[in-house]
Amino acid sequence: MAFDPEAFIEKQVRLLRDEVGNEKAFAATSGGVDSTVSAMLAHKAIGNRAIVAFLDDGLMREGEPEDVVGRLKGIGLNAKLYKVQEPFFKALKGITDPEEKRKAFRRTFYDTLTRIAREEGAKYFIQGTIAADVVETKGGVKTQHNVLDQIGIETSKEYGFKFIEPLVELYKPEVRKVGERLGLPAEMCQRRAFPGPGLSLRVLGEATPERVAVVRRATKIVEDGTSDLSSFQAFAVLLSDKATGVEGGRRKFGDIMVIRAVDSEDAMTAKPTRIPWRRLEEIRDRILVELPSVVKVLYDLTPKPPSTIEYI
Repeated sequence: MAFDPEAFIEKQVRLLRDEVGNEKAFAATSGGVDSTVSAMLAHKAIGNRAIVAFLDDGLMREGEPEDVVGRLKGIGLNAKLYKVQEPFFKALKGITDPEEKRKAFRRTFYDTLTRIAREEGAKYFIQGTIAADVVETKGGVKTQHNVLDQIGIETSKEYGFKFIEPLVELYKPEVRKVGERLGLPAEMCQRRAFPGPGLSLRVLGEATPERVAVVRRATKIVEDGTSDLSSFQAFAVLLSDKATGVEGGRRKFGDIMVIRAVDSEDAMTAKPTRIPWRRLEEIRDRILVELPSVVKVLYDLTPKPPSTIEYI
């Protein structure tokens, strides 16, 4: 039977309204499709009693915190920006293992978010976990930070909140259809996916503020250079290794940056985007000019499987 986004919306709005009652709910959003659609459902159900929270953890794209919150307010949501960079970089300090990095982010994310939610007087927590997140986490592919109850973390006991996940049975294409039916503009419901732990997963090795700043700028360059392509995701990855380059006729030991772009429907499988060669050269040239620490730029041709879309 074909997916009916209108019937889904009616059902979830009713369930949210019945569950939350007259209380406040905290709806975390990164500005991505899943969390934005989840927040929009919460708003439709309980109005401004849904506090839509954006945590500026220092791991987002250039200008993203202010841009996302501005867009959310522009469509009528009760959106608030919280600047909380320090605890995240403190939690990530010295960590290089990918799974440990994801788990450190998860602990800090929920400790920070639930603390703020209590201060705001919220009783419920609404988040945009989708089916693919659960499948990858339970399958041992990689830990998605927003999968908790499904792996035995009792959220009521651990954090003191009832967690509500209205999209947990949907995959990305269905979530986009729900967003469209809710009236979200294309730049919101068709936005490229971005990992919950943000740029910490696009820095291999330790995610220091300095290294995150490098990959943040490279990400902007890659996204600018592929904005007219229909890629599911397009981003930059800063490797932990170094490479030898040449500057002014002398040896230079510098960073290696990877361009990654893939086509996918549901994030379960993916193929590399066929970016025109000249376009790749333009992206490469901008990275080398704007990021002097980079001496080598690569393009990743690996599909999923055997690779995952993200590097770690």
